Amino acid sequence: MQKILVLNGPNLNLLGKRQPEVYGSTTLKMIEDLCVAHGQTLDQTVTHFQTNHEGALIDAIHAARGVQDGIVLNAGGYTHTSVALMDAISSAEVPVIEVHLSNIHAREAFRHKSYIAAVAIGQVCGFGAQSYVLALSALAAHLAERDAG
Repeated sequence: MQKILVLNGPNLNLLGKRQPEVYGSTTLKMIEDLCVAHGQTLDQTVTHFQTNHEGALIDAIHAARGVQDGIVLNAGGYTHTSVALMDAISSAEVPVIEVHLSNIHAREAFRHKSYIAAVAIGQVCGFGAQSYVLALSALAAHLAERDAG
């Protein structure tokens, strides 16, 4: 069974209330439940962590080393600003897929740059809560291919 950590960064605790025209009406709890259910179909144990603090995200990434098989990360606004998160991902040696509810490439210009993308195995954005489902499926395939090779 694959062990997957879903990490959510700043302001994602307000999903369903915050800018529903951009992020939809789905709550973080609904996304967590969706991830757990989809993970079960992929033989994954999915755990969750959300924080508004950059250092706590870094600590969670470090703690995943040797414990988790993969990470699905929505770093929120830190995606576009955090070299420290990028370095943590590089150091952890755990495959990471970056996710976003909205299509960051169709939004403000500052959102087009992702520090996470440089060290992630892939990026899924623009599909709302389904971005997480797609990321879990992609991570399952990546891990199966890695383990077979």
